This record gives sequence, structure tokens and C-alpha cells, in this order.
Amino acid sequence: MQGNRSLNHIVILGGGTAGWMTAASLGHRYRRSGIKITVIESSAIGTIGVGEATIPTLRAFYHGLGMTDYEVVAATNASCKLGIRFSGWAGEDSRFIHPFGGFGQDLAATEFHHIFNAARGRANPGPLDDYALGAALAKAGRFALPSPSRETWTQFDWALHFDAGLFANHLRDFAVKAGVRRIDAVLKHVRLAPATGFIEALELDSGEVVEGDLFVDCSGFQALLIGKALGVGYEDYCRWLFCDAAVAQQSERVDAPNSFTEVMARPAGWQWHIPLQHRSGNGHVYSSAHMSDDEAVRILAETLPGKAVTDPRIIRFRPGRRERAWEKNCVAIGLSSGFLEPLESTSIALVQTGIERLHMLLPVDGYDPVAIDEHNDMAKREFERTRDFIILHYKLNQRDGDFWCQAADMEVPDTLARKMELYRSRGHFVRYRWEMFHPASWLAIYAGFDVWPDSVDPAASQLSDIEADLNLKAIRDRIDAAVQAAPMHQAFIDHCNRLARNAAPARSA
Repeated sequence: MQGNRSLNHIVILGGGTAGWMTAASLGHRYRRSGIKITVIESSAIGTIGVGEATIPTLRAFYHGLGMTDYEVVAATNASCKLGIRFSGWAGEDSRFIHPFGGFGQDLAATEFHHIFNAARGRANPGPLDDYALGAALAKAGRFALPSPSRETWTQFDWALHFDAGLFANHLRDFAVKAGVRRIDAVLKHVRLAPATGFIEALELDSGEVVEGDLFVDCSGFQALLIGKALGVGYEDYCRWLFCDAAVAQQSERVDAPNSFTEVMARPAGWQWHIPLQHRSGNGHVYSSAHMSDDEAVRILAETLPGKAVTDPRIIRFRPGRRERAWEKNCVAIGLSSGFLEPLESTSIALVQTGIERLHMLLPVDGYDPVAIDEHNDMAKREFERTRDFIILHYKLNQRDGDFWCQAADMEVPDTLARKMELYRSRGHFVRYRWEMFHPASWLAIYAGFDVWPDSVDPAASQLSDIEADLNLKAIRDRIDAAVQAAPMHQAFIDHCNRLARNAAPARSA
């Protein structure tokens, strides 16, 4: 589609999580529009397939397709995720949780983190995550659905740990039922229009030539369309994010699954543990400049929680983003548009926001440079703001060793430096449009590394010590009672599986 031609055919190159999320969403939204959607993927080519941890936005995505939580939990062998536990980042024996949700209870129009910071000056109120219901549930191995109450201490959210391959298959089945065409083939050549450089068609190893109007590049790190065919460059973030490799390996599940992702600091990076219903996902993210592949594999093998069920697989990556996510008639979504690292489970969320931008600015009547520029600006800003949040973890670390000391000493981007200065001086959080992480997430990381504002907010100073301390105690007591009343995490998983089995006959009838 060039000029003012109508959008008739969208071609998605690549399946996997990114390709089938895009296809399912487009197929569902435009199922009565007459727009054809085709996915080209090869069953002979594997996907990265280690993105097993998500953030709560994913649930909104599949709810928008009409899918229920219990359906997706059962279909993907999922467990629930209330947050991320960081072990060893603020010192060898340290632990803290970044929960999905807020902390405590605001009092007299004063935000809780100011009240907590004031209390720190005269007493020891304990760790901040003791005042987050989601974190408390996770520590206790329990799970409950969020309450509809508007009291801030009750507010939390949840996400999933799932088998990424099973999730992609579930979305593929959904998309095909919505009318999306799937072609199992390998791309051989990209045909460009001589006059404009737009993509005209994809030539496949089967001999088929697939013409299209809009092409979505979900080909992963290869970036076959946006990078190789159209030549869009890549902005490297390695001066801030040193990790450039990961070794992934699956193991048998040995215990009831935790309702949090575990990320453990290692000498030159960190290790993840993600519990599913049928197995555990494990990986070791590291800097190849500070550690050899053999050493990274050895560390992972020695710390697997159960017997290995796959061989270790090394994945190379370069943290950064494509200079433009939209070029001519091609939009990159997923790894083809950029990659940070899996520390805060952002990859699938960035796929989701890429799809949202595509819906927002879909070129139905031709390509408007203003719309393309807006898309690229939004994508750039979101990547940079997500990058800054991840950099914060490394900048604040309190570990020894070359890797960690180099990270603590690095000069951070100006955008992050400004946020840190505003927090340290006034406890103020900055949040922009197209920013993935809310102030509560920033607070969780600051508090986990024991970083607090230099001064106490005057509003918090007005509260009497007794009033503030009673408020803190009341919050802890309420959270403790709510946790004791909640079922175990495994019980909720079993409940979802029962609901899915009971619903299956109705769907097939």
C-alpha cells in the first residue's frame, strides 16, 4: 500500500509469542473489516521461547480477546506471579520483593512512602515490602484475587509465569479461528519496489510469493525486514547494560511453585528461576566481557533446583533498540524492534504496547509521515524509559566484584539521573506517557536498596508519632490477617484447571 491505496493485506513475518500476539489481536479487532492477515512462520526454525515471566498488562491483553484467566492458566501450564524477589542485589544476604501494586495506606492526604520515611527517622518500621499485600502473599506461598476495596493497602495486581510455546500455540489457534491465514515456509527473498523502497512481496522457499500492503516484522533478533531488507540501524545500550548473553535450561519441578519470579545476583550478572506447573524455567544472564560461557553454564548447572530436562542453551543478544520501529510499510514488533534484558519481564509487555501503537496509527488510507514519526517517537521514549528502570537496579547495587563495581560507578543517562535526583531531594516520582513502570515500582527498587529521600516531607512531619505508628501497625495487622485467610497458591492453580476442564465441553458443544 503506497500513496492513498486502501489497506487490504497485513503480512506478519514470524510466529512465536510476538507474531501470534500480533496476529490474534489484529485478527480479533479487524475480523469484520475485510482486511486479510497472513502469518508466515517456519516449523523448521525454532523461537527464542524463554520469555516465561510476564507483568500484569498481559492479562488485559488476553482479556481483550475474550480469554479468561483460568483458560490461559490451564492452556499454558501457568503459575501466578505477584512480583519479583531480588536476592543478593543489595548485599550477599539481602532479599526484597518488587510487588505488582502499591504499599501501605495513605493518611490525611499524605502518600504512604512519606509516612514510612518519616517513621524511619525515629524507629525501625521493618522492610517496605511488609506493607504490600501482594508481597506478603508471595512470601507466604499464598494467592488470592485482588479485592474491589478502594483502600490502598489492599491494592495489588498479578501476572503469569507460563510456557511461552504453549501461549503462542493458544494464540495461533485463536487467530486461525478468527480468519488469520498461516503459511509454514522460510523467507528466501524480500522484494522491494524500485521507486520507493517499500516492501512489495515476500518470496518463500515453497515458491509462493506473498504480496502485502503492511508488513509486520516479528522475525526476532534477525530483523529480516526492518533490519536486513530496509537497513534500519540499531542503537546500542551496552554502555549501561553490560549483560549480552544468557544460558537457559529447564528442570524438573521439585516443590510447589512460588508466586514470584526469583532473580539471584551472580558474579557477572544474575540468575532467574521461574516455576511452572510442569517444570521450572532457569537461566543465567551474564556479561561475556566478565565471564566465559563455560563458567556461566557451570554456575547454572550447580544451582538448578531440580534435575535438568533440557541441555543448556546459550543466547546472544545486544541490548538496545532499532533506530526506527516503523520504516516505510514495515513495523517491527518484538525482538526485531529491540531488546533490553529479561530482568523485569518487559519483552512481552513491549510486544503488547507495540501492538497498541499499531492499532492506534494503522495506515488504513495510506502512509502519513506524521503518524509514522509519532509511532517512532513513542517507541523510542518507551524503550528509553524502560531501559532507565532496568539500569537503576545495577546503579544501586551493593555488591563487590568488577562487574558490579563497574555498574555502580557508571554514569547513567540524563533522563535517569534527573529522576534519581528528584526522588532523593523530595521523594518525587516522575511518570510520563508510554512509561511502563508506575511510581510504586520505582519505590520498590529504591527501598530494596535502602535509598530514601534526603528530607522528610512536611506533610508527614505534621502527623504525631503515635498516629503514624498506629497507622503502620494497623496496616501490618490487616495484611497479616488477609494472608492467613488466603488459600495456597497451588490451590488457586488447581481451581483454574478445574474451571478450564468444566468449560471445555461447553466450548466444544
